[in-house]
Amino acid sequence: MIVNGQEEQIATPISVTDLIKAKGFVPERVAVEVNGEIVPRAKRAETTLKGTDTVEIVTFVQGG
Repeated sequence: MIVNGQEEQIATPISVTDLIKAKGFVPERVAVEVNGEIVPRAKRAETTLKGTDTVEIVTFVQGG
């Protein structure tokens, strides 16, 4: 699986929610894209990833 541009060996199947937690992200502060498609928050727990997926996890940053 490719996560944020890096190939990683992750035991699959795994849900998007579980991957977010495993990577140490705060679920409420990220957006997730799987194979070029945004995964809505409401669908993260039921969206299952496989080893051939490409995942982008983007964190929200406040600034000023």
